[in-house]
Amino acid sequence: QVQLVESGGGLVQAGGSLRLSCAASGRTFSTSAMGWFRQAPGKEREFVATINWRGENTYYADGVKGRFTISRDNARNTVYLQMNSLKPDDTAIYYCARSTHSIAVKTTGEYAYWGQGTQVTVSS
Repeated sequence: QVQLVESGGGLVQAGGSLRLSCAASGRTFSTSAMGWFRQAPGKEREFVATINWRGENTYYADGVKGRFTISRDNARNTVYLQMNSLKPDDTAIYYCARSTHSIAVKTTGEYAYWGQGTQVTVSS
């Protein structure tokens, strides 16, 4: 079985920071690209960031570039999303996902496994 469990969400004031973690089960974690997505109320799920299986290639949505950093620790089967300079528009449920590929991808359909999400709320 594959399980992804997000943590680290919460309520933060604009300009603050949060670090999200995603603990992944499964022996193939180290060979899978990982991604973060988010979904705000009434909106579709959108891409946030992705990282390839070795961790040397990362890609970000335009709206989070320079503020968010994705990283991974394969020894701990964990992927992180460091979020700085948070804005109210960042408010959403954030989902961790594991790709069917080793190369970082930005498309939702390329991810086979999803966590349950963690709520991030940014107040103005």
